[in-house]
Amino acid sequence: MWTFSDVHPRLALALAATLVIITFVAIQRFFARREFARRHGCQPVAGSLTKDPFLGLDALPWTLRALRQHRILEVNCELFRTYGNTFTVKELWNRAIVTVEPENIKTILSINFKDYGIGNRLDSFKPLLGAGIFDTDGEHWVSSRALIRPNFTRDQVADLTSFEDLIQDLFSLLPHDGVTVVDLQDLFFRYTIDSATEFLFGQSVGSLKKTESENTFAEAFNYAQEAVLTRGMLGPLKVFYRDQKADECNRICREFTQQFVEKAVHAVESEKDGQSETKRQKYIFSHALASRISDKTRILDELMNVLLAGRDTTASLLSNLFFMLAKNPMVWDRLRAEVASLQGRIPTYEDLRTLKYVQCCLNESLRLHPVVPRNARQALRDTVLPVGGGKDGLSPVFVPKGTLVCYNLYAMHRRVDFYGPDAEEFRPERWENGQLQLRWEYLPFNGGPRICVGQRYALTEAGYVLVRMAQEYKKLESQDPGPWEESLALTLCSRNGTKVCLTPA
Repeated sequence: MWTFSDVHPRLALALAATLVIITFVAIQRFFARREFARRHGCQPVAGSLTKDPFLGLDALPWTLRALRQHRILEVNCELFRTYGNTFTVKELWNRAIVTVEPENIKTILSINFKDYGIGNRLDSFKPLLGAGIFDTDGEHWVSSRALIRPNFTRDQVADLTSFEDLIQDLFSLLPHDGVTVVDLQDLFFRYTIDSATEFLFGQSVGSLKKTESENTFAEAFNYAQEAVLTRGMLGPLKVFYRDQKADECNRICREFTQQFVEKAVHAVESEKDGQSETKRQKYIFSHALASRISDKTRILDELMNVLLAGRDTTASLLSNLFFMLAKNPMVWDRLRAEVASLQGRIPTYEDLRTLKYVQCCLNESLRLHPVVPRNARQALRDTVLPVGGGKDGLSPVFVPKGTLVCYNLYAMHRRVDFYGPDAEEFRPERWENGQLQLRWEYLPFNGGPRICVGQRYALTEAGYVLVRMAQEYKKLESQDPGPWEESLALTLCSRNGTKVCLTPA
């Protein structure tokens, strides 16, 4: 039998043995990684934003200052000009490599796709979205994409009926006197949540028909997303984060969507049992999803994920685009001249694809103000980036497992070597006549296996709203005296909204 006096020597021996094992494993890993890096010709990244090797606290003051001034993306561009197209940064518990090199981004998103993941998002996103296409890796993500992708076929995307119904709701809220100021950004977010819920659930939340105080779901959805961003910024400290309002908003959003999950499952079961008198005529995303899986929680999670993308990305695109159009009346006039070829009739899906200047305007807005301007992947294993190492930045870079590799589309889309000396300007004409031959230098919808499945739907919706607005209003005047300022949350839009005056055609 052990005595109390035996415990201390035995415990000390166990601790010493554990320490020896940990040290041995660390040394072994160090030499294995050094050999891995040597074999691939890797060189260290020359530029480093932070000098503090432990927590990177020296970068904290300017980061907070840039956030307060709503200039974090602008400051990011300055950093790339100072430190090069790839540099390192230490932010509290995260070590990151930051890049605007297309070859690196191509490697992360496509060539070495399996070396990187986004599972680090799950804890932040899960309270609102659950586990779905935007916050999972591996087999779960593969099955999520397989479930969602068939719902964005050409037939579904080309049906513009609901867009026209909702554009009439939008027109009814817009002033027609040429002098009353209206914030289009707020209305675009209401329009896209109505269109997204109509497409997903077969029933719009009708936010364009409600007063602000009646838009419970929309308001809850907005606040819940802010909480997602807060949890993501806190990192490991999010375990101490408590926000009862966020919890309530998550509950409102998920319970609201759950009712449509129940309806979808019931409708599918009724069809299978032959209880439904007629087959449904209208395409409904949730019904199509329920026909493929029976797990109600899984259906709910996937619907929440697509709802987030369906509303925010398109609304941000429209808001940023109309801000710039209002500042550039000559572009608006040329746009209207092209749209006049329709002779006043409502555009079809084919019309939208043939209106080239409309496409140029959409492309230019997504270039200058990409709706997801920064993104990141976490290395799932030791791997390599093709460029960014050495003093000239042309050598491969070793990426240890667990490292965040961040890519900044906002800064890459402003590179003068890709877009010319006027890269900071809004000029849709740069997209005409095949002047720009771009691949990984332009990524408004991501790339590789995770490329956005709904990009055609988003572009069709944004194009439709743009064309119908051009048909309805001959003059679009900016009422914001200053330049565009960033409001960076999960997506990017104008901090001051999109305030304009509209003169009817």
